[in-house]
Amino acid sequence: MNKKAYILFFTFCLMCTNLSAQKQKVKNQPYGDYKLYHFGIAIGMNFQDLILVNNGIPFGNEVWYAAIPDYSPGFSVGLLADMYLNPFMNLRFTPTLHFGDKNFEFSEYTTMQQFNSTVRSNYITFPLDLKIRSLRLNNYRPYIIAGVFGALDLGLKKDETVLLKPFDYGLTVGFGCDFYLPIIKIAPELRFSFGLADLIEHNRTDLTEKDREKYSKALSRGVSRMITLTFNFE
Repeated sequence: MNKKAYILFFTFCLMCTNLSAQKQKVKNQPYGDYKLYHFGIAIGMNFQDLILVNNGIPFGNEVWYAAIPDYSPGFSVGLLADMYLNPFMNLRFTPTLHFGDKNFEFSEYTTMQQFNSTVRSNYITFPLDLKIRSLRLNNYRPYIIAGVFGALDLGLKKDETVLLKPFDYGLTVGFGCDFYLPIIKIAPELRFSFGLADLIEHNRTDLTEKDREKYSKALSRGVSRMITLTFNFE
């Protein structure tokens, strides 16, 4: 190989190195994921639901059935605490306050008479999740979460048409993506919560109008479901 060939080969290597360097973006916060603990806040919206089971038992001459035909968006705000386990797993605790409501629609089987009622719920949830992350690509990193939660309803009022129990628990799954900025990390996240407890209060001694007891007696079970879309700032 002559001298010109060496020069051409060396020039080609420099060009390839330069092109490769251009494709590699500068990583923001390259060691941020290796902190033992870090904290943040979460802000977003939620959609609350109940999976209802009607028992079809007559109340006098009436048989009532209930459904939640539509969902109203609510507001969510919370705190975030994250503990590093290994390069691909973190343990995360995110106590969050969810403001929202549920719109019940009752229908009588024979007359098709309808009755609507809205139940306001302000849940504070305590999810404990395992966050499983993929490899980081430049300044973003997808992840999935799975865990358990406990919940307390702070917005309960007596004498409601449908009274819900104050305590709930269940499972959570979701996914999101970390975006690394020069100062902070932002992560849009979609979470699904599946309650396991029956939230319908069947013993309605609190009702002042006993005729409304038929709506609670129409339900044999109701378990919570919630979809939450949040933006985590860490």
